[in-house]
Parts: sequence; C-alpha cells; structure tokens
Amino acid sequence: MSQVAHLSELGGLPAFDFPAKGDERALPEAGSVAWRVRADEHDTGETWSEAYARFTAAVDTRRVGSLIVGVWEESYEVSSAAIVSVLAAAADDFPLLRHLFLGDIEGEESEISWIVQSDVTPLLEAFPELREFGVRGGTGLALTPVKHTGLRKLVVQTGGLPGEVVRGVAASDLPSLEVLDLWLGTSEYGADTEAQDLAPILSGELLPALRHLGLRNSEIQDAVAAAVAGAPVVGRLETLDLSMGILTDEGATALLEGGSLGHLSRLDLDHHFIGADVQDRLRAALEPHGVVLALEAGDVDEYDGEIYRYVAVAE
Repeated sequence: MSQVAHLSELGGLPAFDFPAKGDERALPEAGSVAWRVRADEHDTGETWSEAYARFTAAVDTRRVGSLIVGVWEESYEVSSAAIVSVLAAAADDFPLLRHLFLGDIEGEESEISWIVQSDVTPLLEAFPELREFGVRGGTGLALTPVKHTGLRKLVVQTGGLPGEVVRGVAASDLPSLEVLDLWLGTSEYGADTEAQDLAPILSGELLPALRHLGLRNSEIQDAVAAAVAGAPVVGRLETLDLSMGILTDEGATALLEGGSLGHLSRLDLDHHFIGADVQDRLRAALEPHGVVLALEAGDVDEYDGEIYRYVAVAE
C-alpha cells in the first residue's frame, strides 16, 4: 500500500509546522506560510486544543490564508468533531482564510483508515470565502449537501469513502468548483459508493466550472470508468484522474469506446491492471492528440494460484 505523506504546501504556500511547546524559534510572517497545527500528545505532551491556543496567541490569525490541521491526540479513537467546532466558531478570527485541510496525518501517526473524522459541513458553512478544502480519513466522515459559491477545490482522501459523503458532494451546489478529487477506497474500510451515486457529478449540471475530476483509489474502478466514459462533464474537463484503483481491461476499454478523450491535457491511470494490448490501444488513441497518459502499472499479488489486486491506499 502507498504511504500518504504530509502536505508540503497548501494554497501555493509552503507548509510550516507551528513549533512544539518549548521551541522558541522565530516565526514567519502570518500570511507567508500554510500553518500546520499538530499535537501528538505522546511526543509533545499537549493536546491539539492546547497547541491551537498557543498558535492563536503567537500568530495574527487575521492574516492567515492557509491552515493545515495535523495529527491530534489519539486520532484513531478521538474524532475531529471538537476541532471542527473550534474552527467554525473562530471563523471571524480568520477573515483571510482561503485554504483549509483537515487531517494531514501520515502513516506513522495513524493509518488513513484509522483517522476518525466527523461532519465537516460546519466548516464549509462557517467559511463562505474558502477557496480550497481538503480532508483525510473516511471513518466517521460526513458531509451534507451544501451551497458554497466560493469553493474552487475539494479533496477527500480516504481508504474507504462512505457513499453518503459522495451523495452529499453530488447534491451540493458548488458553482465555482474547478477541482474535485475523491478517493473512493475499498469496502473493507467502509466504502459503499456505487457508480450511480456519481451520476449528478458526471452530469455536470451543478459543477459548471469543473476542469479537473479525480475519482481515484477505488475497488470498483472499472464501473467508475464505465460511468465516466461519455459522461457530459468530461467534455469540459482538462484533466481526468482515475488512478490508484483496480482498473482492468474492462474499464479501460469502456473509456476507449466512450466519448472522445482527445481534448484532455492529461489522463492519469497510474496503478492500473490493464493488459499490454489495451495499453497500446490507449496510447494510439490519445497520444497523437497530445494527451499526457500516465500508465504506471500496479503490483499484482499471487498466492496459492489466486491473483489479488488492491487499491493503492487502503488501511
């Protein structure tokens, strides 16, 4: 399985770890970095709320444009609900906040499917000027349909994304959204999305500005690809990402036989399980049009005569 790493930037600003308690280093200007507030209680001896209190005392939050919520104490047992409540209530203290990521936690801190999330809808409601929102971890994650006219990028990274969240995104009114990236995951870790749940997204009716669509890391990648092939939204896309999942000849053939993809600047199918012949057909169909085609194969496991294929990120 691929390891999920800490963000190196957010909103075009480099990520900067707000120093741990006792670290007296000089701080950068408030608006010059993406502040990551984290607190592994076992390492730092403080809770996330205590680290956040130090952060707000030391940094002029009125000038902060990008904020990253890193690991909190026992994130594999304690949900993000309290953090969501604190940030939503503090919205007036962050008038320039445009980029927010909840759960920037890597494998050594907690596996992605162990991160306990919560209903993140209050954050979108509290920050109507937000341009980018991302969240990592699908356990306990909820998102009810919301109208947000400012949001341009939405990223949901999971090893198992509840179908109710996908349906919440699909029913939301996001007229400015340009980038949508969903990691659907595997049923072993809570994914129960079906291809028909994606229909409102693929129709494009509520996403008139969408230019990049990522439907990734799915055990039903063939069904997803078949749903995407010829979908109305594809005609306005610049890039399409169906990587990290269990994509085989069946799904790749559906893409070839659907509507034209020659207008795309990039099609990402990395971590695939497509045979050589169909790979050649994809290259012949797309590369003459200038489409950058990412086709790095996934690893196949064989045990006792059985073939096993996995999504890139699960546990």
